[in-house]
Amino acid sequence: MRAAVLEEFGKPLVVQDVELSDPRAGEVLVRLVACGVCHTDLYTASGADPSGYAPTVLGHEGAGVVEQVGEGVSSIAPGDHVVTLFSPQCRECVHCRSPRTNLCLAIREQQNKGFLPDGTTRLARDGEPIRHFMGTSTFAEYTVMPEIALAKIDPEAPFEHACLFACGLSTGLGAAMYTAQVEAGSTCVVFGAGMVGLGAVAGCRLQGAERIVVVDLSEERLALARGQGATETMIGGADAVERIVEATDGFGADYTFEATGNVAVMRQAVESARMGWGLCTVVGVAGKGETLDIVPRFLIQGRRVCGSSFGGVKGRDQVPELVERALAGDIDVAPFVSHTLSLDEVNQGFELMEAQDGIRSVIRFG
Repeated sequence: MRAAVLEEFGKPLVVQDVELSDPRAGEVLVRLVACGVCHTDLYTASGADPSGYAPTVLGHEGAGVVEQVGEGVSSIAPGDHVVTLFSPQCRECVHCRSPRTNLCLAIREQQNKGFLPDGTTRLARDGEPIRHFMGTSTFAEYTVMPEIALAKIDPEAPFEHACLFACGLSTGLGAAMYTAQVEAGSTCVVFGAGMVGLGAVAGCRLQGAERIVVVDLSEERLALARGQGATETMIGGADAVERIVEATDGFGADYTFEATGNVAVMRQAVESARMGWGLCTVVGVAGKGETLDIVPRFLIQGRRVCGSSFGGVKGRDQVPELVERALAGDIDVAPFVSHTLSLDEVNQGFELMEAQDGIRSVIRFG
């Protein structure tokens, strides 16, 4: 099959022929139809990720059709439409059994090393193994993944929309719906109107928030935020906290969300949260070695800070529910897809992202 391989950090991906073995016990072969180009892929390709490795097939925001299942697979069958999950759900570990987290422990150690659960890889080139990326490796025509890392979705869902629920869109929606559990009638502020931030805006709207303020540097993105339910928008800057506090009768917002990965903006999100009960949810991924500076007084006054991975979404159970809400018209996914590319144009997807051109480039296969 053809796949985009990260050969060397800081260099363009190389689209080439690689070998893919059949699925083993507990594994599934998926023919990919669409895949989003996410910032995490670029982060690893650049060499900035301290846990990155090469060679590997990047990509983790995929959707496709099941072609073959390995021994013991019972929840998925050939022909099913699925979304890939970099954050799996085994439904059995202590984290999966708890409503407090979505961070499944079942295959974490091997996945972080670039292997499938049995400690081996299904990818190879000239007989030499190539490691998997985030347990998914979706910049390819096919992928082999664990059954517990695939969400079965409604076949009516367009693949180019469904793939966004594999990471960015679910992360934003879930941060508001599952991590923060935004209450109806509340005031929310979202910092950053990229894919994740826009998802958070939609999530706040679905939860019944009364005011949704979005802060970004781009007028174009703020316009998209209004389309997702933002009631107010503002251009970001050093005085953003002051403006938000002033606009909320001197208190701050009930819920704030940080979706930029900029630690200075994270601090603004903390300081914009309401005294007494404001909750700041940090979703953005900061650079290696960066720290968040918080004045303790803001915490003593009752503000809380939490983090959210994949929006707290339990993938196999809740991604299908989110896709259903999109099919019902509750979530408008189409505006997020700004560019449609072929696999050969994958590096263009990175260039568009770095230029902040659009929200999400989607690769279509075949």
